[in-house]
This record gives sequence, structure tokens and C-alpha cells, in this order.
Amino acid sequence: MQIRIMLQIVGNDGTVGDAEEIASLTKITERAEDLGLSLTESKTLLAAAQQRIVLAQVDCWLENHRHCKVSYPVTFRTLFGDVQLKSPRYYLPKERQTKGPATISPLTQLLPDHIAPERRYLETRWASLVPYAAAADLLADVLPVGSGVNATTVRQHVLRAAERIEADLAEQRTSFSEGADPRDWEDLPIPEGRMVIGLDGGYIRDWRDRKKNFELIVGRSMPEDGEARYIGFVHGYDRKPQRRIIDHLRRQGFQANQDLTFITDGGEEVRALAERVSPCSEHVLDWFHITMRITVLRQFAQGLVHHDKDAGMAALDELRRIEWFLWHGNTYRARETIDDLLLDLEALDSRYPNRRKFRTAMREFQVYITSNEASLINYGERYRSGERISSAFVEATVNAVISKRFAKKQQMQWSRRGAHLLLQTRSKTLDGSLRATFEHWYPGMMNDNNRDQSRAAA
Repeated sequence: MQIRIMLQIVGNDGTVGDAEEIASLTKITERAEDLGLSLTESKTLLAAAQQRIVLAQVDCWLENHRHCKVSYPVTFRTLFGDVQLKSPRYYLPKERQTKGPATISPLTQLLPDHIAPERRYLETRWASLVPYAAAADLLADVLPVGSGVNATTVRQHVLRAAERIEADLAEQRTSFSEGADPRDWEDLPIPEGRMVIGLDGGYIRDWRDRKKNFELIVGRSMPEDGEARYIGFVHGYDRKPQRRIIDHLRRQGFQANQDLTFITDGGEEVRALAERVSPCSEHVLDWFHITMRITVLRQFAQGLVHHDKDAGMAALDELRRIEWFLWHGNTYRARETIDDLLLDLEALDSRYPNRRKFRTAMREFQVYITSNEASLINYGERYRSGERISSAFVEATVNAVISKRFAKKQQMQWSRRGAHLLLQTRSKTLDGSLRATFEHWYPGMMNDNNRDQSRAAA
């Protein structure tokens, strides 16, 4: 079977061009693999069609320009192969020649980045999910771009996209109420329930000093109605993290008069981020991290039982009381019981080998609860009302955003800039908002001929 695929272009003025053959195939039908186009055939076909279509479009773009001085070669990297173009330079009319250059290259207005937005989108999306080299290999496997794609090129394109995301951040604000007139609140619509945002940190290896790590802070915001969104940045590299959080919430539809709950592990860095973001915001100490610390203390107490049964059982009973008081929001009794247990441990005379570690852990727990006293709530009451009290969903976020791409187990090394920028594209890729971001930059990406034809037929 002989198959010839022809391409015919109709100009803007209705002129019908000649039909040009872009592929000629010989197909047999003996096995399943013979049916349809092979991957190689489809890549060759797409590359040939892309080459002719782009050249025709560029010629149309340039047809109104005259007085060509000289041209130089330009490579336009598209989703279906690299297209070699001639970019002409034109003389400017004398009345337009000022102190600047006497010639212009109009093609730079059409192709400022020399890469098609669709290709940059796919490179950004795939490289946000897998390593740069794997993303480059994947592109070369399924698209006719093998000669112009490698890990370094993909990384450069991804970081440029991330820098543009950074440039889109709103102006510096430390609170939703900053610069706002409280009287305007009366005009705000009734908010759609509480929004919860959990923040937590993870560490990756520093490329500049391989013996050290630096911290990434990631989070997930979850409205009562609507899709969840991810956020991430490198602690210390981002000098205005509160601006990022405010911009993130604003894009998700958060209102200044809406209830907002931050759930964190109580660390000083993440706790500071939650302060003064909104007049209606609160910071809640994560119940999961409280119980995790109590579990460690309970293990020490169980070890003490084997050396001093009475003291060990008494410590276990006190820890149960502390947990019960904290669960029911009785902060005063909880702190009182913590202080009593710490005094008992300091006066303890036992041969228990981990006595000093037990006492140190108890003292750290005392400081932890004291530092976060304002963030302790009635966890039982809030749990019974169906509200979130734990950042377990953020632990999953840390695993999804950091561990699976930044490869903590493989000890990958990162620069702070590279990690911060990749976090921006990865968070948008994971929550499904990356495509909308590109469509905002390049509205033409929303064009869909198949969709338009379906609507016309209907």
C-alpha cells in the first residue's frame, strides 16, 4: 500500500497554494505492528509538516517589510522539530532613525525566545516531574526533537520559565490588611468557608558545600470548596516569603475577611511566616508533631520501668495526663504537669542508662510547648466538628514535592537558586496549574482547532 500525505496552505487572502508532498510511505499489513504510523514515521511526518508550516507563517509575517539589508540564520525550536529560519534585517526610515540602530530585525518580535511556548511548556512540565536528563530523553523518544534537546538545554528553559513565574509575583505585602481601608471590608462578599494551609520543611544537599544541607519549605493550601494548591521556596534564598504566601492565597481566591488556619510543626521559621498574614488567620500547632514527641517520651518511660517500676509507671501516667490535657485544650494544666514531671526526673536516682536523655527530651518538650502556647487549641472539639488538626497532609506534600524529585535518598546536590526555581514549576505541575500559567502568558495556546470545529458542527 502506497500512502502519500500532501500539505496545502491557503493564504490570508484566500490564495490556494500548491499541494506539496510531505511524506510518502509504503505500508504492508501482516502483523499488528504494521498497522498505522510507527513512532519514527509519525516523527518524520510531524517534522516535515512543521518545517513547511512555520516557514509559510514567517514569510507571511515578513511580507510587508521591504528594504532588506542582510539576513542571519535563526533556529526556532518547536514541539515537532527545530526549524531553520532566515531572519532579515531591515533599514529604518530616516525619520525613525534616532540615536539607536539604523536597522531592525522584525522576526525577534515574533520569536523573542527562539522556542515555541508549547515546547517550553512540555519541557517544564516533564522536567518538574523527572530529572532533566530523563525529561530530555523522553522528549527525544516521542517527538522529532532529538538533535536539539539535552539536559542542559532543558534545565535552562525550565529555569527561565520559573524566573517568569517569579516576576509575576505581586508587590511586596506582609498582610492582606496592609494598605487597605477597613471600611472596604463591608463591601466584601461572604467568604466560602475556612481555608487551611499547612507548612513544613525538608532538607536537601547543598551543591556549594556538600557536607551541608539547606531547607526547603513547602506547603499545601486547601479551601473548603475548590482545588488544593502547592507552594514551595528555599528558606533564606527567598527574602520575601510572606509576599509569596499572600500572592499564592490571592490567586486561589482567598479574601481578606476569610478565616485562615496555618498548621505547622511549630518551628520558628514556619511559625514566623504565619504571623500577621491576615486579621482572620490563626496558627495551630500540629497535633501529629505533639503526639510524635510524646511517643518518644513514652518510650523512655517504658525503659525506666525495667529499672525503677514505680518511677516508670508514674512517668507513664503523667504523660497520659499531659496528652489528655493538650487534647482538650487545657494548656495551663498541661504545662503544670510537664513542670512536675520534669522536676521528678531531675530528682530521680536510678541506674537507668537513658535517664539523662529522658530528662533532656522532657526539657525540650517543655520548651516546645511553652514556645507554641499561643498555638494550642482544643483539638478534641475541633476534631469532633470535622476540622483539620494535623498536618499529615503536609507530610505527604513534603514527600511529593521534595523527596520524589530532589532525590534525597540519592543524595542529589542542588544550588539554592536551582532548587528554588524548580520548586516553582514543580508545585504548579503537581497541582495542575502550570498549563493555565502558560496560557496566561501565551493566550494563543488556548486555541484548539478541533474544539472550534466541534462547536461549529454542533
